[in-house]
Amino acid sequence: MPNIKSAEKRVRQSEKRRVQNRVYRSAARTAVRKARTAIETTNPESEQSVLNAIQALDKAAAKGTIHANNAARRKSRLMAQLHKMSAAE
Repeated sequence: MPNIKSAEKRVRQSEKRRVQNRVYRSAARTAVRKARTAIETTNPESEQSVLNAIQALDKAAAKGTIHANNAARRKSRLMAQLHKMSAAE
């Protein structure tokens, strides 16, 4: 445990941020996973699930949980996968 008051406060702050970041990161991962499975199974709702994943990634990036470029890369790959599967049909 920290001995200094400011260090104790830092521990409290970082724990609070860790929990909040985990919520946004988990939501983004879940949305991306659902979108990928929807694309692979050629589900008619795959486009909507991709849009939900993009929204979750944008939110995580806006909160600073993930880097903006990381979110952009994931969105780009999801859209490329969606277009590739829709072109194959």
